[in-house]
Amino acid sequence: MPASLTSSTSTASSQSATSTPVAPRHGGNLGEAIRRYHRAREDWLDLSTGINPIGYPVPTPPASAWRDLPDAFDDLCDVAANYYGVPVETVVPCAGSQAVIRALPTLLRPARVAVASLTYSEYAPAFAQAGHTLVPWLGPQAGLPDVDHLVWVNPDNPTTRHVDRETLSRWRAALASRGGTLIVDEAFADVLPHASMTPHVGRDDGHGLIVLRSVGKFFGLAGIRAGFALCPGALGAQLTERLGAWTVSGPARFAVRTALRDASWQRAARERLLRDGERLLSLLREYGWPALGTPLFAWTPHESAPRWHEQLAQAGIWTRLFDARPVCLPDGATHVLPSLRLGLPPNEHAWQRLRAALRLTANG
Repeated sequence: MPASLTSSTSTASSQSATSTPVAPRHGGNLGEAIRRYHRAREDWLDLSTGINPIGYPVPTPPASAWRDLPDAFDDLCDVAANYYGVPVETVVPCAGSQAVIRALPTLLRPARVAVASLTYSEYAPAFAQAGHTLVPWLGPQAGLPDVDHLVWVNPDNPTTRHVDRETLSRWRAALASRGGTLIVDEAFADVLPHASMTPHVGRDDGHGLIVLRSVGKFFGLAGIRAGFALCPGALGAQLTERLGAWTVSGPARFAVRTALRDASWQRAARERLLRDGERLLSLLREYGWPALGTPLFAWTPHESAPRWHEQLAQAGIWTRLFDARPVCLPDGATHVLPSLRLGLPPNEHAWQRLRAALRLTANG
């Protein structure tokens, strides 16, 4: 049976500004699997991230993209503003959301900050290192805590939880009334744009709202390290100054502008990812995994997660294992469980390889 909830199980949610944050771990760490299991890189099926395995086919950049310094006065911000539906003055290009996650806490007044007990692992240490006080928070099921700033990943990574736009708007209004900020990380929101908070950015009902967007997940372009912070003008100007010159490289600017303009590819990719996300959920549940999902990845909280992770690794399939943390399951109860995240297989051979490996976990 799942263990009962204890406040000591979540390192990330209970860190204070005076504690030493644990170095965050991430998926995509295939080198660790290669060293641990002595299997060649080409023999692995890496499902440890939530990145679209069939990414945008970026055309060859012009020679000037490699030769010239990145042009901060190109139309990248205009293209992004059109894609996200926000005023252009709110768009801050960045070298992936990671750069903003580290910089943003230093621009907000030190205060009480809520970060979910299990979510993207970079937020808690970034706020702690900037002098903020982290307040334990189990997530949306616990309601809005008594804090000044709140971070929510929507849909959440890895728990797949989603908070509707109306609830987030209420949270934003409550935080703004305290002089605080709602930070919504929408790294996985491109597949479900109707749930995005971008319609509020830079408008009267968006005071105290910051939205982070990535081109790494949906577009499958994580390697170029590019994304956007969408935030009010004054804070955007401060963030731009803090990030410094030439934050996004010339080839990355070319790739992002091209991808954001390609509406036809975007429609086809959304349709495919919706199908593949459902296929992954059905496959996991077929073999007894109590999985939840988004179109880009599935998540399974279960006491057997470490064993399943090891069995899949023995079969050459690398997944992301999370230590036991407080999680709210669909039954409404909160348990302390380890969990696994699996991304989408890239082709039919990989799907069948995953099926064969899952069959072994069911038998073992």
